[in-house]
Amino acid sequence: MPPSDTVKIKWPGGKAFAFTVFDDPDSQTLKGVRCVYDFLSDAGLRTTVGVWPCGPTRERNSPGETCGGIEYRQYIQELSRRGFEVGYHNTTSHSCFRKEIAEGLDAFTDFFGGAPITMANHYNAEAIYWGRDRLGGARRAIYRATSVGRENLFYGHIENSPHFWGDLCASRVRYCRNFAYGNIDTLQACPWMPYHDPQRPHVNHWFASSDGANVNSLVRLLSEENQDALEAQGGACIVYTHFGLGFVEGSTINDRFRSLIDRLKRKNGWFVPVNTLLDYLLQQRTDSVITGPQRSDMEWRWLRRKLLSGTS
Repeated sequence: MPPSDTVKIKWPGGKAFAFTVFDDPDSQTLKGVRCVYDFLSDAGLRTTVGVWPCGPTRERNSPGETCGGIEYRQYIQELSRRGFEVGYHNTTSHSCFRKEIAEGLDAFTDFFGGAPITMANHYNAEAIYWGRDRLGGARRAIYRATSVGRENLFYGHIENSPHFWGDLCASRVRYCRNFAYGNIDTLQACPWMPYHDPQRPHVNHWFASSDGANVNSLVRLLSEENQDALEAQGGACIVYTHFGLGFVEGSTINDRFRSLIDRLKRKNGWFVPVNTLLDYLLQQRTDSVITGPQRSDMEWRWLRRKLLSGTS
């Protein structure tokens, strides 16, 4: 069940609800990214495209374009000029050490005119407060017990680790993604976002997301029924997806995805990038520090969903 202390937000310009997307670059191709983002741009939606600012220098752990490719980087810069936000997905598609991470953050600033505002961890060793460290108390123990033999460890917040960059995260990044839920109304699932967690001090503020990891899960999330519910509730949806996973075949966008976006764009929604939405929500908060019971509630609901469905 979602928490009971959901608050009603008055959206700018008399809009009925808010909608945005954080797109993870895993499996992204230049051809695919052009196809999806030209479509979103023409539809009037402005979202967040996550990038790896640097090309790989060792064996990569995931396919996908990086800003080491000049043509891809130039297209992402064009999207930035069109009003899309560029988000950060760690330095590149393999684990990095502190010096490389600092260089990656500098490269991001050089390419896009400023430090990243929003980020989402990739499953690199430098992911920050990830894996078991997303959770506390009994939730952490359950996570470990159910991940025996397949648990990855992450060190971005561990100060004696060569992968530590927590101080850089605190000084350069404003928002970091954490838990994903099945509810299209992300704000109903996490009414406290963006929130600061004193137990994880190297991240300034966390935000939640609604799970649309691939084309099949996203079109389920954006069903007509769910769109209407989001509008009726006056909520906010931050989809976390990978536009590289099934959205484009050849040069053609998935028909169901296209029709759902065409329907959504005709609603009275506030279609802005993730950073704009989170900045607005933060302005509505009198206190953005999460409490222990709120954290516990959020962690239990995410853990139950993960154990049942294997989502992240």
